[in-house]
Amino acid sequence: MKYLHTMIRVSDIDATLAFFDLLGLKELKRYDIEAGRFSLVFLAAPGDEEAQVELTYNWPPEDGSEPEVYGEGRNFGHLAYAVDDIYESCQRLMDGGVTINRPPRDGRMAFVRSPDNISIELLQKGEPKPPAEPWASMENIGEW
Repeated sequence: MKYLHTMIRVSDIDATLAFFDLLGLKELKRYDIEAGRFSLVFLAAPGDEEAQVELTYNWPPEDGSEPEVYGEGRNFGHLAYAVDDIYESCQRLMDGGVTINRPPRDGRMAFVRSPDNISIELLQKGEPKPPAEPWASMENIGEW
């Protein structure tokens, strides 16, 4: 048995791709299925291409109505990625307009959410970094 990917449904492919680009994931392949009116986009962290995230985007209906917005299914926990520098990663995301829902107060762990509210856990590679400001004083925002 071999892990292949985690699939998440997204309602705004451009916003989601921008979010995952800020996170550091790169697009590996894309399939636009005209007959089924959906796209599949596979992403991975550079150097870890076997651990993929599949974004499934259902195209808006031809009748011009709004695309489907997916509710939060709590049966899906989160995606998790190890990062070289948790403080730099969180700063890059904040600079890109992403809310840090659970700041890395402990120098080890943070949570953010994608545009479709998919929880993403960031874990510091190796030992935790020493607590540092502004992270040590930041409060949690929303849910993760």
